[in-house]
Amino acid sequence: MPTPEPEHGLLVSMLLVLTVVTGVVDAVSYLELGHVFVANMTGNVVFLGFALAGAANLSATASLAALAAFVLGALAGGHLARRLPGHRGHLLTAAVAVQSVLVAAATVLAAVAGHTSDPARYTLIGLLGFAMGGQNAVVRALKVPDLTTTVLTMTITALAADRAGPRRLASAVWMFAGALFGALLVLRVDVPVALALAFALLLAVAALTHHAARRTPTPAWTRPL
Repeated sequence: MPTPEPEHGLLVSMLLVLTVVTGVVDAVSYLELGHVFVANMTGNVVFLGFALAGAANLSATASLAALAAFVLGALAGGHLARRLPGHRGHLLTAAVAVQSVLVAAATVLAAVAGHTSDPARYTLIGLLGFAMGGQNAVVRALKVPDLTTTVLTMTITALAADRAGPRRLASAVWMFAGALFGALLVLRVDVPVALALAFALLLAVAALTHHAARRTPTPAWTRPL
C-alpha cells in the first residue's frame, strides 16, 4: 500500500479498492457474459474489430452494448461530478453509493434469472457497464495521479520507464488481485457470489469515505484540486 499524501489521503486506499472491483466485474463479464469487458473499454474496441472480421466466440452486439452502457454511465458520472465539485469525499461517496445499487441489482438478477439467456446477459452488461462508466468519470474528476482504477497500459509503461511510483505498482497488483479472485469465484463458485464480492467492496468504500469525510476539521483530501 503506497503511503497516503495529505492532499489525497483516504482517496488512495479507496481507489485501490475500486481497482479490485474493476478486476472482479471484468472477470464476470469476460468469462460469463460473452467475452466482453464492462470496465476496460480498450478491450471492447479491439473485440469489436475482431468480431466484425468474423472471429469466433466474440459478439459485436455485446461489445457495442458494453460501450454504450459505459458511455452513458460516464455521462452520468460527469454530471454528478459537476453537481458536487467542492468536496471530493461527498463526490466519491455519492458515486459509489449509486454504483452499489447497480451492482446489487446485477447480483440479484444473476441469482434469480441467471446469466445465460440474452435478456439477462445484456441487462447485466448494461448495469455493470453503466456502473463502471460512472466510476471512471468520477475517478477522473478526483484527480489522484496514477490511479485510474481501470486503464493500466500507461500506468505499467510509466512504472517501467520511470522506475518509480509505488502507487502505480499497487494499481497493477490490486487489479490483478481483483481479476484473480473474481475469476476463481466465477469458475469455482458462481457469478452471483463474484458480484456479491464487488457489492460488498463498494459498500465498504462508500461507508468508509462517508465516515472519514465527516470529520472535523474537514480533511485536506476532501478539497478539490
